[in-house]
Amino acid sequence: MKSIILIGYMGSGKTTVGRQLALALGRTFYDLDWYIEMRYHRTVAQLFAERGEDGFRELERNMLHEAAEFEDIVLSCGGGTPCFFDNMEYIRSVGESVYLKATPEVLAAHLRMGRVERPLIKGKNPEELLEYIRTSLAQREPYYLKAQHVVDVTLMDNYEKIAITIELLRKELKL
Repeated sequence: MKSIILIGYMGSGKTTVGRQLALALGRTFYDLDWYIEMRYHRTVAQLFAERGEDGFRELERNMLHEAAEFEDIVLSCGGGTPCFFDNMEYIRSVGESVYLKATPEVLAAHLRMGRVERPLIKGKNPEELLEYIRTSLAQREPYYLKAQHVVDVTLMDNYEKIAITIELLRKELKL
C-alpha cells in the first residue's frame, strides 16, 4: 500500500492529523522536520541558522527522499517542502499526497497558539504574521494544489473535529 504524504502550510495541522491518521490506519507516523532533527541532532531552527534557507532546503530534500522510501507510512512534510526542487513531483510519485487546506486567518490563529518556534515567522506581530501568511501562501499554493487530494481543515479546532477530518481523509483515500 502506498504511503500517505501530508502537505500544507505551517499551522495547517499536518502533524496532528498525520499522527491521528496513522493511529487510525495502524501505520507508522513520521514528521519530516522531526526526522531531520533526529538525524542531524539539531533543531530545524538551528539548521536554518547554520545553513541558511538554501542549505536547509537541500538537506530537507535529501531527507524527504530517505523518509519517503519507508513503506506504508503517514508522512507530514514541512510547509515549504513541496515548493523546492522536484519535491512535489517526487511526493506524488511515491505516495498519496494530501493538501490540508486552511484560510490564512485560521493558519495565523494556529501559529499564534503553537509552541514550536518557526524560523520564518519569528518576531512577527499578529498583523505582520497574517500578511506574511497571505503572501507566502499565495506563492506556495500552486505547489500544494498539485496534491492528488485536497481536504479543507479550516474548522479543525478540537478533538471531535479532528476525528471528523480523519474520517473525511479515510473516505477521500478510500481506506
